Amino acid sequence: MKKILALIITSIAVISQIQAKTVAFQTENYTGTISYNEKAKPGEAVFARMNMKINRTAKKKSSPEPEAVLELFKENKKIDSAKFYFLNSKAKRQTTPDMLAAVPLSLWTNGGGEHSLKIIFNTGISEEKPREVILPFTLETVEWNSETLNLDERNSSIKQDMSPERLSQIEKLNKILGTINTQNIYSLKPFIMPVNTTRQTACCGDRRIYAYTNGKSSTSLHYGNDYGVPEGTEISACSDGKVVLAEFRISTGWSVVIEHLPGLYSLYYHMSSLNVKEGDSVRQGEKIGLSGSTGLATGPHLHWEVRLNMAAVQPTFFMQNFAFQHE
Repeated sequence: MKKILALIITSIAVISQIQAKTVAFQTENYTGTISYNEKAKPGEAVFARMNMKINRTAKKKSSPEPEAVLELFKENKKIDSAKFYFLNSKAKRQTTPDMLAAVPLSLWTNGGGEHSLKIIFNTGISEEKPREVILPFTLETVEWNSETLNLDERNSSIKQDMSPERLSQIEKLNKILGTINTQNIYSLKPFIMPVNTTRQTACCGDRRIYAYTNGKSSTSLHYGNDYGVPEGTEISACSDGKVVLAEFRISTGWSVVIEHLPGLYSLYYHMSSLNVKEGDSVRQGEKIGLSGSTGLATGPHLHWEVRLNMAAVQPTFFMQNFAFQHE
């Protein structure tokens, strides 16, 4: 049986525009805090950061590493979950572990309904059973934009391309985005805009109908934000990370994917040229290429996308203190 842990302190603080709720808990063997954003919109994410201080005198198991999981519920049904990872791998066997977990909130939903979070954790202390913390959470409602794109012959051909080459490119990208390497902690700081403009031409979550020249059509979601900029505009990395893809793709043209945290990637599409290659380490604000209209594009622009645990999330959500870093 899992034991529900009594919460002893709660506080709310505003950290760089994100409303973070901090919950403290305590037993005779350890104390700890959990900071998380208690509300968000579909297409955003819920992050939880857990710090613990384990008494040095507490007897440990043979495998003393703490472990925890974050679960998202709608009413009594679990709809998603994510494991916590250590922000400092050396802290695994220390008495003050610092861990982070994140669950993306689907673009396919419209919010509303009763939601909650559950954190189940095991400290590794002998005779300690797994503990549970239940946290309130609100998934707000949102009104999605919708549009119809009338594609020309070239773009109709790209969108309907089912060639082995394009399918191989899709498979390669999905394999990258599905990789969660818990050792890869590159940056916890807020993202910055990858391009200097306020002209946004499409938004993450837009409902789209693609109308083809042959009279057929298809419906999908737009997974990123589009920024209308002239060809050759400098594109920068939104945060520190490692380049895990840098190549020409049939549908997205010259493309770059950067890994920032376990399961967290930023994507940059339709560029005219690249300044980085796979395996490069990049710093926030570093030039990675120039904007263009390669691939399926109706004009010069940057498509900026962020994926968390495979799911597309609103990139601008990460332009705040999402990891609850102290100043």
